[in-house]
Amino acid sequence: MNEVFTRKPLELLSIVLPARDEEGCICSTVEHLHLELRLHGIHHEIIVVDDGSSDRTWELLQDLSLRLPELNPVQNNGPHGFGRAIIRGLDRMNGDAVVIMMADESDDCRDVVRYWQELRNGFDCVFGSRFLKGGGTIDYPVVKLAINRMANTFLRFFFRIKLNDTTNAFKAYRREVIDGCRPLIAPHFNLTVELPLKAIVRGYRWTTLPITWRNRRTGIAKLKIKEMGSRYLFICLYIWLEKHLSRGDYKQ
Repeated sequence: MNEVFTRKPLELLSIVLPARDEEGCICSTVEHLHLELRLHGIHHEIIVVDDGSSDRTWELLQDLSLRLPELNPVQNNGPHGFGRAIIRGLDRMNGDAVVIMMADESDDCRDVVRYWQELRNGFDCVFGSRFLKGGGTIDYPVVKLAINRMANTFLRFFFRIKLNDTTNAFKAYRREVIDGCRPLIAPHFNLTVELPLKAIVRGYRWTTLPITWRNRRTGIAKLKIKEMGSRYLFICLYIWLEKHLSRGDYKQ
């Protein structure tokens, strides 16, 4: 899309990364991200939320923050969960916009720059898709890939949207979108569905960019598909009911 909107200028980008037991990659993730943003002159803060790690993740973050003032490590001391960690980070953000990304280096930090550029063009949200022309995946487990495509096909038909990678966490939002989608209620990975679907249903302007995803090279994946089916379905039904029964009470 080449459409440009006149919007309030963006000055500070927040990046929120939930992390749990990521001692093998958290420092390189933050350092690579910071370098990429600095090279492009993007004023930023990096909020890493330690979600109850049992390894050295928190210790490493504290040490790194001593030499990287843009890093703001936060602990989620309450009930743990991927969604709760992200919400904790969103509550701490100072930026005009935010990118949510994974801490395991699966997301390409160069795509964060592209997200920022689209937000500055006036879009409210930027959704990355690994399944658009120009995007791709590297070492995606076959079973997870099959389930991913079925789930996203269901969402496309259920909500009648063109977005084909709704479940991907790697997305960007203006601050007013985050505020306009509250309260956020998904405590686990289903937050990755709650945020974009609410933004779409509530009428925010969005665009999609092709992105590249690489399977983690260290640590253990935290998403347990067998535990998430009913949670994803609950969030989908919750937002579907809002779309059809709220009479536009939440629409922008």
